[in-house]
This record gives sequence, C-alpha cells and structure tokens, in this order.
Amino acid sequence: MINADPHELAKFSELAHLWWDKESEFRPLHEINPLRLDWIDSLAALNGKRVVDVGCGGGILADSMARRGAEVLGIDLATKPLRVAQLHAIEAETPRIEYREVAVEQLAAEQPQTFDVVTCMEMLEHVPDPGAIVAACGRLLKPGGWAFFSTINRNAKAFVFAIVGAEHVLNLLPKGTHEYAKFIRPSELAGWCRAAGLDALATRGMEYNPLSRRYRLSADTSVNYLVACRKPG
Repeated sequence: MINADPHELAKFSELAHLWWDKESEFRPLHEINPLRLDWIDSLAALNGKRVVDVGCGGGILADSMARRGAEVLGIDLATKPLRVAQLHAIEAETPRIEYREVAVEQLAAEQPQTFDVVTCMEMLEHVPDPGAIVAACGRLLKPGGWAFFSTINRNAKAFVFAIVGAEHVLNLLPKGTHEYAKFIRPSELAGWCRAAGLDALATRGMEYNPLSRRYRLSADTSVNYLVACRKPG
C-alpha cells in the first residue's frame, strides 16, 4: 500500500499548471519559502550538502535549496506537479537538481543513510500515515544529518486560522486544501521523531498578518509550525 491519499494527489495535480504563478493559489508557498529556506540554511548549511525534498510538489523549496548550493533530489507521488518542477528546472537552468516519482519509504529502502538533509514541508497533514513518513526520513539521513518538517497544529485556533480564515475568509488557499482531522499536534510529531531516532532541536511557528499580508517566523507554534531534528552520529 502506498502511503498517499489519491484524492490529495488529484487535488494538487489539478492545480499543477499554476505552481510557479506567484499570484495563484500557490502564492502563500512562494511567500513563505524565503523564511523556511533561510531557517533551514542557518541550521544545516546547505551549500555542498546532499538534500532530498519529500513531497516536493512543483519544486519551490527544492529549486531554492539547489540555488543555495545543495545537490537536491525532489520526490513526490503526484505526476503533474513533478513534470512542472522538471520543466521549471530546465527553463530556469537550475543547477544540481533532479526529480523522481517515488515514495519516500521506497527511497529509504534503496538509499538508506545517503542524505545530509531531508526536508518534508506542508506534506505530513496530507497523508494517511505521517508517522511512517517521518520514520522513512530518518532512515534516509546520514548520522549527523538534519531533518526538517512543517505542518499545522490541531486545535481550535488552528481550525479558525488555517481553514476558516485562510480558505474561506482571506482566500489564501483553495477551499478544501486542509482537513482538520489530519492536523498534527507538536507532541505527536515529536513522538514520531523520537521513534525514528531523531532528536528535535528547534521549533518555530509561522504567522500571517492579514493587514500587512506578510509572514514571519515566531515562537508561536499554535497554528503553522516547523521542527528541526538531527540524527545522532
């Protein structure tokens, strides 16, 4: 059984042609990308590192990490977004990047302890078994490597901000992008990281100001949050 929801794959595939349109439904991803990229780079020093971006979609983060000097493999199970990512890499002449349609569990079986950095952003809340994704990310890492995850907390505030606000009031995201039941509490993600042999070392929240229309990283993890882990070694 592939650890993916066919409805989720279809949902993002339908929008694939808009992935690099910064005024489309993917505008929030373009706007938060510099924040998450700089945070990842500040901890893992991307230049010269071998990186796998799990659930890479159309390649926004993968492309930017390659431009920071990393050797990047982007993987996803949605064919159309991957084709968009490949086409963008060709058109933009992005160095040191490749894409592959493969499950992270399969890649971990093929290439254990191969990567210096694993990123898995805005993806865990869209799969049936997020704990298995985290475990596979741990297997992919070399000892001493870094893993970065981002997802959405599960509480009343997150429901109001991430679903009611973002999808229905501010129209930042298409309606139906998220399901509240799939949101993940930090304690749950921390447990999966420990089970995968990863030490969670840093956490950051991501906030949106609807007046300035700007995102920022903060200490508030009550809605969107990022976790940085390291594999001992």
